[in-house]
Amino acid sequence: MKKILLLGSGELGKEFVIAAQRLGQYVIACDSYAGAPAMQVADAQEVFSMLDGEALDAAVAKHHPDVIVCEIEAIRTERLYDYEKEGIHVVPSARAVNFTMNRKAIRDLAAKDLGLKTARYFYAKTLEELQQAAAEIGFPCVVKPLMSSSGKGQSVVRSAEDLEKAFNYGMEGSRGDVKELIIEEFVAFDYEITLLTVTQAQGDTLFCAPIGHVQEHGDYRESFQPRTMKEEHLREAERMAKAVTEALGGAGIWGVEFFVSEKDGVYFSELSPRPHDTGMVTLAGTQNFNEFELHCRAALGLPIPCIKQLRKGASAVVLSAITPDQMAGNVPEFRGVERTCEEDADIRLFGKPTVRLHRRMGVVVVSGDLDADLDALRDKAKRLASYVEVY
Repeated sequence: MKKILLLGSGELGKEFVIAAQRLGQYVIACDSYAGAPAMQVADAQEVFSMLDGEALDAAVAKHHPDVIVCEIEAIRTERLYDYEKEGIHVVPSARAVNFTMNRKAIRDLAAKDLGLKTARYFYAKTLEELQQAAAEIGFPCVVKPLMSSSGKGQSVVRSAEDLEKAFNYGMEGSRGDVKELIIEEFVAFDYEITLLTVTQAQGDTLFCAPIGHVQEHGDYRESFQPRTMKEEHLREAERMAKAVTEALGGAGIWGVEFFVSEKDGVYFSELSPRPHDTGMVTLAGTQNFNEFELHCRAALGLPIPCIKQLRKGASAVVLSAITPDQMAGNVPEFRGVERTCEEDADIRLFGKPTVRLHRRMGVVVVSGDLDADLDALRDKAKRLASYVEVY
């Protein structure tokens, strides 16, 4: 049995804890608030800000973990190098977490060091720098914080008049102490995919079938697997994913995002060194191992001989529509869960202790045979998710 310190205890962390405990591991779940989803199933918990380096050091000293797994971006990531030197296994690696938690580092690695095709981009710390970058790129353009998650602070800017609003929104949505934006060319893509990529300490790099997804305001709303795409585009995405994960090093699962244009090919977009929210579709039993099981097995050094696509699947999120004046002290309750109980369907409520407007509170997953109509599965997932009300 190994002792795992999990930094970040949201819904992705919760499923990771379940996967780890099924393999006999001991998990300490950490987050900035008590009662976070992963804490509800973990062996122990710690509440502190992971941007507080001294508090992070204290948690490591207290629990003496064998493994550290990061689920969120807002971590004092430079401390991970020290833990790695002490013999603690950081998943996938301290270098990987440091690079990928900041869009600047990972974008420069992909575009400048590895020569991968990306959208044109610039950085800005001030409104004036943003205005200059937008004038160079043109409109529309995409503005994002260098460090954020779930689309926070991200906007599509269609005119110079919208730049000040985008700048303020981006800075407000920044996580941690990184106050800088990335401005990207708007790529005229036909669709987006997440390519879940598994690296192993000893063994081949493996790929899950591509996952299509739909986002609103930069946040995932539905995903489906497998997303059909041209063979040459899939091979190019796999080549890019392998190049960037090999450059970062370590073992684990990576959520590698791409824009795909039928005309212009594949563009590298972003990368997460952990299970991806769009990958929750694998909870529908689409593969022999879901993404959390793959991450855990790779982190523990267990061999993964292959990844098999067993079924088609789709997911749709359950969002809170509660209004701001209803939020104070609100403990979420749900109506309509019984209406999701259809054949080949399941619902996972995350157990978040509080609710706010548009917060992701659960996910509906559905599956079908490999010859099933994927569009029908997507419609079914969205229909079932729409039955659930949060109040």
